[in-house]
Amino acid sequence: MLPRADAVATLASESFDVLVIGGGITGAGVALDAATRGYSVALVERADFAGGTSSRSSKLVHGGLRYLQNFDLGLVREALVERQINVNLAPHLVRPLRFVVPAFDGQRLDRVMGVGLNAYDVMGLRRRRTRAELDWSPARHRVISGADVRELLPALADRSPTSGYLFYDCQTDDARLVLTVLTEAERFGAVAANRLEAIGLLEERGRAAGALVRDAESGAELEVRAANVVNATGVWADRLRPAELHDEAEVPVIRPARGTHLLLERDTLPVDAGAIVPAGEGRAIFVLPWLGQTLIGTTDTDHDGPAEHVRPSEEEIAYLLDAVNAYFATSLTASDLVGAYAGVRPLISTGDPRKSVDISRKAELYETSSGMVTITGGKLTTWRRMAKDTVDRIAWRDGSEVPCRTHEVPLGLPLGAGELPDAPSREHLAARYGHLAHDVLALGHAEPIVPGRPDLLAEVAYAARREQARTLGDVLLRRTRLGLTAARALLAPGAGVLERVADVLGTELGWDARRREREVEAFRFEAEQEGILPAP
Repeated sequence: MLPRADAVATLASESFDVLVIGGGITGAGVALDAATRGYSVALVERADFAGGTSSRSSKLVHGGLRYLQNFDLGLVREALVERQINVNLAPHLVRPLRFVVPAFDGQRLDRVMGVGLNAYDVMGLRRRRTRAELDWSPARHRVISGADVRELLPALADRSPTSGYLFYDCQTDDARLVLTVLTEAERFGAVAANRLEAIGLLEERGRAAGALVRDAESGAELEVRAANVVNATGVWADRLRPAELHDEAEVPVIRPARGTHLLLERDTLPVDAGAIVPAGEGRAIFVLPWLGQTLIGTTDTDHDGPAEHVRPSEEEIAYLLDAVNAYFATSLTASDLVGAYAGVRPLISTGDPRKSVDISRKAELYETSSGMVTITGGKLTTWRRMAKDTVDRIAWRDGSEVPCRTHEVPLGLPLGAGELPDAPSREHLAARYGHLAHDVLALGHAEPIVPGRPDLLAEVAYAARREQARTLGDVLLRRTRLGLTAARALLAPGAGVLERVADVLGTELGWDARRREREVEAFRFEAEQEGILPAP
């Protein structure tokens, strides 16, 4: 990506066809789609790229098996098609993940689940345009033995499972997916900058003509001019021109839903496949392998507080641990956690007073009186389709017939770990960066950030130079994921990990010694606000 200073200067000096407000996965997708159709594109993000919902998901790219229970077949089918497109475009970032649904004590496998998996298999098939087209396609679900279940879910060994269903979905690193999409959008000419907050729309003859933005670093205000404005701010969508939104009769209501996730060392709860764990009241949670650890989540409740710095609550942590302990016959407590995070999803309210788990996951696209186009709702898996629908609306207004191309635009270049120098971190680097791992290693700093973890100090320098990282939080929570996977090690008194990161980042950004100390303290404060390390 462009250095931030260069991007800000370009945004202030040029006019664009499309301005995207919001640097999560939806905004990044809109920028990529518009740029690949030949539009000149600007993108502004008030905080950091993927700083909101897009870094706080369950990390799944999936159809949503549970939506079949609600007979939401269209949503499941759409998501399964997008799952396949994602894994084909970015095979290093979006990878197949096995799931197991076990049976115990000689009981027969759930027939209803079997019927649902059959439907899932059928809807997951994507017709190839040509015989030569090579698409990833999941194997059909099948029944496996108790021994196979124990091999895939070692944490269930004490419960002696007797059989199980095996099926496939996909998994990703959500924040890295956002950064990869943005990088690809820039390759097609888009200009993106973080820490630029849209504080108002510019208008010409009553129509949106760009936005007035405030630079969070300098405090300066600048105008970014564009013929079309897209509001892709997710759960914050109704904060931009709220009076205009409220005057519209058919604008859907955003109903924020809160989701909390927990992380454990793999040895504490070893799983090598995903498990669907009953959590009471007809709900279920996931237990997943992720980045060498075990991820648990999610809660799904209404959220009526601020959407920034959402902390996992003690009640949510207890709820997740209770479900896991009951299912795996364990005795886990908050002291076993290595990290935790919570986020808020922009669900669309139908006016039904039911719980958020039953509210629509469908995306909503609408245009208000100024001509601003807003896209919100949806889910991580369907980001590309949401972006397509948004740019289709702009193209229709412009009379353009240029079609969407993003189903065939690779997201980075995959790289085999064997193509990198022999080092403990090469598989990790190949999975995170693809071919760009060569650029990361060229920066030196081959030491690990946290002893025993594969993330390298070179990634800190790369994040500053090529990904507009400006703070320790940018590096540790979103460029790497150590703020989630190694929060205890990062925040341990006297460990010196944060200081090492600040030294590398400070060298890249020109910080003096006092600034580096302030940035370390700022991250500790941010970690406290985010609740990434729950109290024992």
